[in-house]
Amino acid sequence: MTTLNRPGAPDGHACGIDTAMEVIGGKWKVLILWALHEHSHRRFGELRRLLPGITEKVLASHLREMEADGVVHRVSYDEVPPRVEYSLTEEGTRLNEALQPLAAWGRERPAAQSPQGPVPADHAGEAPPLSGDLIGRTGPTRYPRSLLPDAESDEGGGSRG
Repeated sequence: MTTLNRPGAPDGHACGIDTAMEVIGGKWKVLILWALHEHSHRRFGELRRLLPGITEKVLASHLREMEADGVVHRVSYDEVPPRVEYSLTEEGTRLNEALQPLAAWGRERPAAQSPQGPVPADHAGEAPPLSGDLIGRTGPTRYPRSLLPDAESDEGGGSRG
């Protein structure tokens, strides 16, 4: 993703966060990184299923941008039908590791804002319990099942895949 250069720095970036946000900016890029971390060497269709709600156009665009930024590796196999696999590069793995403290902060944040008050110290860093009715909703709180802490313990008994 290319941003306009900003005054004040020779390369147009004010700080390291500015540089990182250029690579991970957008609604889906962080979730794509996380999906590739949890499920390495994935085909396009598999990634699309791991990220419900993303359109093919947006996924293709983000994967191209992330490949150009050096965080995603694309391998195209000379087969019929054509097969393309995506994985994280070493730089993508480093970026994903750098995002883990942000993920921990995000898991703690909803509990800190809840009517029950902040998370007790003995539960800090744990994901809050998720109710089944949150899964599949649209909007900013929708997350792919594969990225949720207890994705295998689906109460409905159905499997995705």
